[in-house]
Amino acid sequence: MKATDYIALALHEKNVTAVFEMSGGMITHLLDSIHLYGKTRIVSTHHEQAAAFAAEGYGRMTGVPGVAMATSGPGATNLLTGVGSCFFDSTPAVFITGQVNRHEQKGNKAIRQLGFQETDIVSMAAPVTKHATMVQNPELLQESFEHAFETATSGRPGPVLLDIPMDVQRTQIEPKPVSPTKVGKVGSDEMGPFLEETLKALNQAKFPLILIGGGVRSGRCAEMLLRLIEKLGVPVVHSLMAVDVLPFLHPLRVGMIGTYGNRWANIALHKSDCILVLGSRLDVRQTGSDTKAFSKGKSFFHVDCEAGEMNNRVEGCRTLVSELSTFLDFAVAQVFRQAEKEDWQFEIGESRKQWPDDGELPGIEGINPNRFMHALSAATPSASAYVVDVGQHQMWAAQSLRLGADQRFLTSGGMGSMGFALPAAIGVSVAVPDRPCVMIAGDGGFQTNIQELETVRRYHLPIKMIVINNQCHGMVRQFQESYFEGRYQSTFWGYSAPDFERVADSYRIPARTCRLSEDIQGAMDWLSQDMSAPSLLQIMVDTFANAYPKVAFGCPISEMEPFAKPIEMEST
Repeated sequence: MKATDYIALALHEKNVTAVFEMSGGMITHLLDSIHLYGKTRIVSTHHEQAAAFAAEGYGRMTGVPGVAMATSGPGATNLLTGVGSCFFDSTPAVFITGQVNRHEQKGNKAIRQLGFQETDIVSMAAPVTKHATMVQNPELLQESFEHAFETATSGRPGPVLLDIPMDVQRTQIEPKPVSPTKVGKVGSDEMGPFLEETLKALNQAKFPLILIGGGVRSGRCAEMLLRLIEKLGVPVVHSLMAVDVLPFLHPLRVGMIGTYGNRWANIALHKSDCILVLGSRLDVRQTGSDTKAFSKGKSFFHVDCEAGEMNNRVEGCRTLVSELSTFLDFAVAQVFRQAEKEDWQFEIGESRKQWPDDGELPGIEGINPNRFMHALSAATPSASAYVVDVGQHQMWAAQSLRLGADQRFLTSGGMGSMGFALPAAIGVSVAVPDRPCVMIAGDGGFQTNIQELETVRRYHLPIKMIVINNQCHGMVRQFQESYFEGRYQSTFWGYSAPDFERVADSYRIPARTCRLSEDIQGAMDWLSQDMSAPSLLQIMVDTFANAYPKVAFGCPISEMEPFAKPIEMEST
């Protein structure tokens, strides 16, 4: 069997229904074999970064590794931002790059390059993959392929890169049965004492909370988590990467915490005296810069699958190193229904009434972005996911979208890459073809991969594209307002954006623009009239609208702008 024919067969056997790519000479054998086998859809994008983000969207929706392919040289290097995004956000993915023939590789020669487009992508990708290797021996191709998929999905999920020279791709090989590696699990003798101590602390606490992070979704255990928290009766706060774990209206859901968290959620987190942390790494955007102030008066119980994340920034946690699904399975079986802390829940509810998410921008001219997110949620109940780019709109969406029980929220967290949303939405739409998805991007981020409008049109994907156009790079402009006395170089000064309605029209995609708050309902009616087809809605927002609330950097997380002011310099 030709090596690439084996890969085509194996992709189908791994339940990979689509691969994402931009064609190039060094992957022509792969493209031809997958095409001839006919079981895996080939989705052609217009930039390799877009293919990588599409694979990420696919992997996050399905749990099956997203697969993206690129040719050697610039094709391979263009994948790297998406590779890193999968690594930081724990997304299973397999990236396959073509490489020049083995006899064209420079090896140990003291030259920069021998073959045309020869590039050492393995060395470049190594820091942002779980494993990266060049398959130099055709006899090891099958083993390398099986290892790639196993590695991508086991433990903390993440990306793997296989670099395959062209002459290896066209070699004849003989596939053989491969036995999967057994993965060890944490025993109940370790979990029992941890769970007992945790339950005792939560029951004795006056203001307990459960803090959930992106590990819940990457561990594919949201349903099990829901069963546990309903037994415990403890209010739940979530990070940016866990917006979609609990339905918006769940009675135990408090809200998002962190730098741009809901004000009432950060107040509750600050006051809490006992916190069970599940699948979150407690980074600076969740705790603020002052970890001593964050930890004061609190006991922490932390479950994560990586030992290195324990007591990393927030010290003194009682820890359990375990895959979250294993711990939750054990805990659900052991825990009986607990009494809810009704006074604590009432206090949180009153704080939420005092600080509504759509009241943080009083007096804003034109459209209030938080109120728009509420309207968008109501208009798109059939959406499989809201795929959100990076910037102020990301925070408005995370603060205010009202997600249903079967809806996902996907955004670029650790990498924080502008340009994520449009191609990732393509991956989501391919993964879940029978439901529409909603993409939300800012004018800056949307331009980063705007060429993928043609991909959306060509495949007639049911993506509802929302462009929040404030005609600037808003998050960095807000940063400049705080720290650079309003000198808006390269965010407002020297920046411009097109009329996206006209851009969409040139791609033959229906489009509309909304400028006034009184026109939002009409825009929502237009957007939802045909959920089986793509369309684009441009929402014009005041250039100087800020994403509030925002933790005043250097202050405790309960002290948030605009009422508090930062006392230290931060990153954006």
